[in-house]
Amino acid sequence: MREKEFLPAVKDRLGIEQLNEMQKKMMASATEATDIILLSPTGSGKTLAFTLPVMKMMKPSTGRVQCVVIAPSRELVVQIAGVLREVGHLFRVIAVYGGHSVEDEVNSLKVVPDIIVATPGRLLDHAVRGNIDLMPVRILVLDEFDKSLELGFEEEMGKIIKRMKNVSRTILTSATKADVLPDFLRLDNPVTLDFLDRNSNLRERMNVRRVDADGKDKLDSLLMLLHNINGEEMAEKSIIFVNHRESAERVADFLKKNGVAAVLYHGALDQRERETAVALFNNGSAPVLVATDLAARGLDIEKVASVVHYHQPLTPEAYTHRNGRTARVEEEGDVYVLVGPEEQLKEFVEVDGVLTLEPNRKANLGSKLMSLYVAAGKKEKVSRGDILGFLIKEGGLDSEDIGKINVFDHYSLVAVKADKVAGLLNAISGKKLKGEKRRITPLR
Repeated sequence: MREKEFLPAVKDRLGIEQLNEMQKKMMASATEATDIILLSPTGSGKTLAFTLPVMKMMKPSTGRVQCVVIAPSRELVVQIAGVLREVGHLFRVIAVYGGHSVEDEVNSLKVVPDIIVATPGRLLDHAVRGNIDLMPVRILVLDEFDKSLELGFEEEMGKIIKRMKNVSRTILTSATKADVLPDFLRLDNPVTLDFLDRNSNLRERMNVRRVDADGKDKLDSLLMLLHNINGEEMAEKSIIFVNHRESAERVADFLKKNGVAAVLYHGALDQRERETAVALFNNGSAPVLVATDLAARGLDIEKVASVVHYHQPLTPEAYTHRNGRTARVEEEGDVYVLVGPEEQLKEFVEVDGVLTLEPNRKANLGSKLMSLYVAAGKKEKVSRGDILGFLIKEGGLDSEDIGKINVFDHYSLVAVKADKVAGLLNAISGKKLKGEKRRITPLR
């Protein structure tokens, strides 16, 4: 595919005026017959960086799958597929992943896509069932390959790649280096593009402070910390990392009972629950996200002001990825490490100082936004524009009353100013959205 066919979409559809050095080098590498290992920090634009050479390598639609992109999480698959659809709008892109409707995926695969973005398990399942023929695949991308090749994924990856006899170009990307790569990848003298040192000023943009907790449980100290780092207007986005799902649920429940607009995110939640949590966090109606390390990478989350380590991470890599959620793309960010009375700082945790909490300080830890659930999505042919127009025309809202709108397969979420919700629901009662009455209810 020629650059003039896809580069305008980078600007027009993604709003990116200029490519960074990494993205330019990756696009130039497409003309070289070599495999690529791209190492680059979280938040540096890796998805677009590998999308550009993929577009240059793509041929006109052949009725066969040309490219497969494999990523370790559902959220990362959805994010990558979104970028590929915008830039490669001339190609058919399908996302398949665990937790997604298998029936919807099978129906989508009846017209063979040019590009498939997938989690390993779901891709192998479709291949075994004969829903996807991987034999014609020429281009293979493994995003966050260090995670995709971890124990538990590696066996699936081996079986998948064994079915790809015709892969001629492989691209691996990660924010951390891997010591050993498995032989089944069949890499041909790969070139490594290492941009990790380009993030050397990240530490300068990130203020890491130790917070000494009064009790072993640390919950009261966590709540006090949130009151100390926020103001009277509205809470800024913070991610609180814990090491276990049970801990995430306990922390989230405690915060919500104490007036914090918080949402929960971990691997045991179903796909809709995870999608909803990220959407509410991103749109500002729940500015505090309590999460396991599943949220440390792969999520498209904007403008996170602070990261809180309720539990210290188990590895240096986990610490790096957690911190990478803030101070992204030249922005500044704060990191807080809660340390109990019997805890010691891990050797890989370097702090800039100690934050002493003021016990009587109070902040607004709620939100001025509320999210509405709309019982219709892409499969019902409902778009963001349809919802926006409906809320303005029938609901009497101004555009500034409406925040982010997320449209999923069979439902949508829209952020609205909380003080407008009651009047809005009254105004749209009985009204039709895209020709039908749709259930629209507030998410509390």
